[in-house]
This record gives sequence, structure tokens and C-alpha cells, in this order.
Amino acid sequence: MNKLLCCFAALVCFGEGLVAEDRPPNIVLIYADDLGWGDLGCYGHPTIRTPNLDRIASAGARFTQFYSAAEVCSPSRAALMTGRYPIRSGICHDQFRVLRNNSAGGLPKSELTIAELLKQKGYATGCIGKWHLGHLPEHLPPNHGFDEYFGMPYSNDMLPAADAPKGREKFFAENTSYWKTPLIRGKEIIDPHPDQTKLTQAYTDEAVQFVRRHKDHPFFLYFPHNFPHVPLFASPAFRGKSRAGLYGDVVEEIDASVGRVLDAIRDSGIEKDTLVIFSSDNGPWLIFNEHGGSAGPLREGKGSTWEGGMRVPGIFYWPSKIEPGVRHEMATTMDVLPTVAKLTGAALPQDRVLDGIDISSLLVGHNTSDPKAIKEREPFFYYRGATLYAVRKGPWKAHWITKSAYGNDKAVVHETPELYQLEIDPSEKFDVAKKFPEQIDGLKLAVQRHRASLIEVPSQLVETVPSP
Repeated sequence: MNKLLCCFAALVCFGEGLVAEDRPPNIVLIYADDLGWGDLGCYGHPTIRTPNLDRIASAGARFTQFYSAAEVCSPSRAALMTGRYPIRSGICHDQFRVLRNNSAGGLPKSELTIAELLKQKGYATGCIGKWHLGHLPEHLPPNHGFDEYFGMPYSNDMLPAADAPKGREKFFAENTSYWKTPLIRGKEIIDPHPDQTKLTQAYTDEAVQFVRRHKDHPFFLYFPHNFPHVPLFASPAFRGKSRAGLYGDVVEEIDASVGRVLDAIRDSGIEKDTLVIFSSDNGPWLIFNEHGGSAGPLREGKGSTWEGGMRVPGIFYWPSKIEPGVRHEMATTMDVLPTVAKLTGAALPQDRVLDGIDISSLLVGHNTSDPKAIKEREPFFYYRGATLYAVRKGPWKAHWITKSAYGNDKAVVHETPELYQLEIDPSEKFDVAKKFPEQIDGLKLAVQRHRASLIEVPSQLVETVPSP
């Protein structure tokens, strides 16, 4: 009898093992706002403490050449959600700034988001944080595949109070009463004037609850923070604690938030079943001085197509699957959707162009031989709005148009593009166009092919795509 019981117990354990092995991974996608490439300890910041992100970067894959598909908020989020350049969805500008035009637009319903892709596989889906892909009810996350939504519909600076100081002063005043960006649950405003010092904590509480509620079946949690976008606010537990000032306080609170989510995953017994991804929507907003951030050695920041505007942190953590190590291969936020599809068994759409690629071979079973699919990936195109400014293939980057992020200088169109070898010169200081004309020829052909792929894009949308 005892032998029978032992055999039965062994079969039960074996069955549980099969279930765990066959279960598709949970996906937790954490997205910072205006966090620079150099703002984390694991990316070299000397004083901002980010122990939780440093830990998963060490235990997972940390990319040194990871890119957002845009230089500002809305288009970068459209690209992340769809795996496509923003120009394909029409989300080419930070066009939902209510102060400017009270835009009624949003991400087209025809676009397929990561949430919609995973719902086809039975995933529970939640979005907690900043959406910024349309603020009217018909454009909010529940209309794009998310079962649950709690957060702000756009950036935290977009509805200043009537009594707020004019100009830049209000951004540095550290007064939460100056801002009235609403807090939404589902499609309803639940707080028209939230205290932003409590925002990161409130988001994190929601994220932890989401993980605990859905631990028994696959889920997708998209967690886009509002910070460190200005105005900066930290909770009392973090205010004044960082050696890097208020900006450091805010980033360190985001790191602590990541730690709480990781704890919830581990305490729920699903750490080995969960892929955690961390990145940022664009580079640091340098015009806000010490309330901005750092792009490390990279040139410029948010708003520009120089490296500092679009190269961002990229961390992937899945302890049962991902081989720890630094990845120097190029990858982008557009790769998230096809990679998640591969890892979960979800079917990719066949009726549209996808610009991202499956990078699972760089994560699971990674080796130094550089997989063929990564070697042969398409060039990366740097857009500013609907205008193509630059293109990268391998280590080579050509700028057909150059302009500072937020300066008064005019855009300069280069008949012969500036050329940089990024793996030698990531700061883009040394133009080597005269030395390597053959590289420019190859990049010209890449632009021509890219132009041909924009057949579904309305011609009036394409402001300037260089025609070599």
C-alpha cells in the first residue's frame, strides 16, 4: 500500500512538473518615462542606487545597445505596443499634449497590441500607469486588449492648475497642487487631482495586487511609470534620500517599486514562470537640468535622434530560462511583441508589416556565436516625428538630418550624411563619412527599401524620408 502511495505521489509531482513546464510565461513589462541610458547603477550611474534593477540585470540579460523606436512619449509607446514603427500607425508625434491641441486621436483600433495578442492565448491583461495613446474613453487601454486599467491617460505635466506659475518655474516648484492630470480606473476618472507624491506607491500597490490575483494562470502586466518625467515627485519615504538629488529620489523609488513587484512574483511561487522586462520610452529630458537625467557617454537626449535620445536601458529577467550576461547585440522595444509571441506560442498577424524581430535566441540559450536572425536583422531607422533623420546597420549610423533636441537651431540636411562607427564612437563625435563611403552606399540602399515598405502610410504623413 505504501509503495502504491509513493508511486501515486511521484505521478502527481511529475504531472505538476509538466503543467509548470507547459505553462506559457507571465509577462511583466515595466516602462519608465524619460529615464536615461546612464541613470541606473547597472548602466554606470555613480550615485543613483538601483539594487533591484542591478540584481535582475546581473541575473538576466542586460542590453547595451537597446533602442526605443521614437524620441518622445506617444510614438515610442505605439511602437512598443505594436512592434511597428510609429509612422505605420500614424502616432508620429507626441500628439496628445492636451495643452497644445486637445487631440481627439489615439492608437487606431486596427493596430494589434501585445495585450490583444496575448488575450488570444487566454492571458489576463492589465495596464497600470501612463498610457499616452489617446485620452478619450474609446482610446483607453480597455479598448486595446486590457482587462484592467489604472493610471493617468497622458504625461503628469499636461494639465497645470490655473494658479500654477507660468513657464518653467512650475516644473521646479515641487508643488503637486499645480498639476491636475487625472487618475482613471477602467474608463472613469476616479481622482481629478491626485497627489503625485503618492503616485508611484499607488501604482505599485495595484501591480502587486494584480500579480497576486492572477498568479494561478498566465497574465500580462504592462506597468508604465509616469516618472522620472517632470514634474518630479517622490513619496516621503524616498524624498531627500538619494545622493543624486530629487531625480535620484524618484529613480530610487521606481527601483524599489520594481523590487516590490519582484517580491510579489516570488512570494506567489511564479518567479520561474515569469519574464520581467524593463526599459524606458526615450532618453533623458536634458533641458530640465538637474531634474533631467543622464544618457551617460551618449550624445544629446530626449527629443533628438542622436544616441542619447533613443538608446535606453533594456533588461530581461527570467531566472529559469535566461542565461545571465551582458548582450552587446542591437535590439529594440519593437522586438518585444514578436519575442513575446514566440515565447508564449501566440500567432503573429500576417496582414501587416512588423518591424521588430524575435530576439528570444538572445535570451534563452544565448551564446557568443550571434544567431543568424540577429545578424541579418533589418537596419534601424531613427525618426523624429514623421521625418526620417538617420539609419543604423551593424555598427554604422548615417545622419541625413541633424538637429539638437530642443534648441533653436534649424535642422541641417546633409547631402552626404554624417557617418559614425557607434561601437568605437558611441558619443558620435567623429564623422568618418570620407573614410568609409561604401558604408554610406549601403545605408542609402537600406533607406530606399524602407521607403518602399511604407506603402500603407498616407503620403501626406511622410514629411521627409531621404531619397538617396
